[in-house]
Parts: sequence; structure tokens; C-alpha cells
Amino acid sequence: MYYLVLAVHIIVCLFLMVVILLQSGKAADLAGAFGGMGSQTAFGPRGSATLLSKATTASAIIFMVTSLTLSIMATRSAGLGTTVLEGAPSKPVPTQSAPAVPPPIPGQQAPAAPSQSYPLPEPTQQKAPAPAQPAPAPAKK
Repeated sequence: MYYLVLAVHIIVCLFLMVVILLQSGKAADLAGAFGGMGSQTAFGPRGSATLLSKATTASAIIFMVTSLTLSIMATRSAGLGTTVLEGAPSKPVPTQSAPAVPPPIPGQQAPAAPSQSYPLPEPTQQKAPAPAQPAPAPAKK
């Protein structure tokens, strides 16, 4: 179907070029050369439609229809609903990332890299330590 529409489109393109080139201009008559008759109207003299003008109109309509048909067929077969990322292999996403280290401030020592932290054990019930006894006063001599 695509190739049939493409062949019709190419034939209509060639026919349209020939028909347009065969037509004469609006002011091609002798009166137009000397400024008579057609110079008083806005778009020149308007005669009856000739066979060439009817063929031009018909071929222009067919050209537009085949152009639209070809563009619709091309977009349907191109698969515009897909994206580039759908075909890319998926990478496993890390579940936990390392904390960010702030950049060092000029003139100061860079902070140490964060170390691996482990969860602390649950606190157990312990007796509170006895308050510290004041140290004995030194003996005087």
C-alpha cells in the first residue's frame, strides 16, 4: 500500500511540474505588454477555466492528499510511541547510598571519610553508677 501511494505521488509530482510549466502567465497577452485591459483590475483579466488550469487544480489536490497519506503511514510504521530508554539495559539501583561528604574549605584540613556505621545494641537495664566521691584533700605539712 505504501509503495502504491508513493508511486502515485511521484507521478503526480512530475505531472504537476509539467502542467504548471505549460501554462501561460496572466499578463502574457499583447494587451498586458502595453498596460491595457488587465492593468485596471487587481489580479488581471480572469478568463474561463481552461483544461490546463483544471488539470493543475486536480493534480494539486491529489499531491496534497498523497503527501498527507505518506506522512501518516510513515509515522505509524516508525513506532513513535517508544523511547530510546525502553531498549536500554536496566541497571540495578543501589538500595543504600553513602552519605555525601561536604567539599573541603580552603585553608582547613579536609574531614575524614565517613566510616561504616553499625547499629548499636539495645541498651540493657543497668544500675546507675554511684556518684563519684570527692577526692580527699591533700594533707598539710
